[in-house]
Amino acid sequence: MAPSVKKESILVVDDSPHTLEVLQRNLTSKGYSVFTAASVSEAIRILETTTVDLVITDLKMPRVSGIDLIRHVRENYKETEVMTITGYPSIEGAVKAIKTGAEEYLTKPFTDEELFSAVRRTLDKLHMRRLGEAQLQKIPSAPYGLIGESEVMHKVFSSVTKTASTSATVLISGESGTGKELVARAIHYSSSRASATFVPVNCGGIPEGLLESELFGHVKGAFTGATESRAGFFQTADGGTIFLDEISDTSLSMQTKLLRVLEDKEVYMVGATRSRKVDVRIIAATNKDLASLVRKGVFREDLFFRLHVLTITMPPLRERGDDILLLAHYFATKFAGEFGKPTLQFSDNALQVLRNYHWPGNVRELENVVQRLVVMTDEDFIEVSDLPSLMRFSALRETGLNRTLAEVEAEYIRNVLASVKGNKTKAAEILEIDRKTLREKLKKIPGLSSS
Repeated sequence: MAPSVKKESILVVDDSPHTLEVLQRNLTSKGYSVFTAASVSEAIRILETTTVDLVITDLKMPRVSGIDLIRHVRENYKETEVMTITGYPSIEGAVKAIKTGAEEYLTKPFTDEELFSAVRRTLDKLHMRRLGEAQLQKIPSAPYGLIGESEVMHKVFSSVTKTASTSATVLISGESGTGKELVARAIHYSSSRASATFVPVNCGGIPEGLLESELFGHVKGAFTGATESRAGFFQTADGGTIFLDEISDTSLSMQTKLLRVLEDKEVYMVGATRSRKVDVRIIAATNKDLASLVRKGVFREDLFFRLHVLTITMPPLRERGDDILLLAHYFATKFAGEFGKPTLQFSDNALQVLRNYHWPGNVRELENVVQRLVVMTDEDFIEVSDLPSLMRFSALRETGLNRTLAEVEAEYIRNVLASVKGNKTKAAEILEIDRKTLREKLKKIPGLSSS
């Protein structure tokens, strides 16, 4: 029998019995465990005896206000998130609620979908904060630099283990920056060849005229300037592994020579009349679709089949889920140690931006971003405003494409205001608009418009 999943718990606080009843019914229908309280004092008693993931509170209530409850929760229950609802919207109220610690601000009346979306976003933030704190407590080990707990990375780890037990040729595919060389190193150092040399070669980084000499070596007098014989990368890797990165960038002529090495296990040094036997395992990598290049006639089909014995596909970072946060904390700790600085901590909003960003440069881009933050940031706590401007547009981005442009813009403006604690001048700078334009936009956003 599958293990039961703990329901996320929500405490709704409102002095209106009707509101309590409606919210309890609607949230319960979505599978949440819901508690209700008609006053702040009653809510505090519940919090003292019950674990609550999210508090939804009205702002205007008799005797003690919702703002006071938000402050109480923030000071005493760091494992609990807060969002507010109110029937008396004003920009001052919204800013005060956000500055005090509320993550979301809804104005009555609101639709069920607006409620469910706000609740889900807030609970997702809580999940990220808990995950981040857990990762800070236990920074993962990084055998050969490979880090990940996602399902797709577990498949990669399994493939590394299986391929390391053989000497067959391996083809690693994946976008640039996904860690193809790290996988190649993991295979080599997990294999029986680990005591021998691992030689990485960037085929696209060596001019075509020099690539043959670099790979296979040359004899004295083979060409102008060849004043002595020199071994190539294949001879250097004898007994070990050669990693041919971006093999798709090689010419058809070079592909023919590589095919001969794969078939005969021997190389011809430039200018030599006899071949030399080599015992080398070949691991190749590409960020292109080799099968497509074969169909276009720019990659040899016979070489493709020779390389396509064992294959590993590296997933792009955007498909690795919470691995993004795991890697961010790992790099933050790594570079803090290297530069003698405190380890950076990320705000909930900053974590969500990192999690939602599409990372076209993959792990390499994330590493560079964190390194830049460690070097350039004076504080050791990273807010959304500290991140590169391009990344801020992914703050709290929903994956669905069924929202209007106005809804997306309103959400982003809310998040920018929250990230700068309500400072409209700073918000306008981030948005790259003037304060007058910002004021006009705020008038159209529920909960942030003037009363």
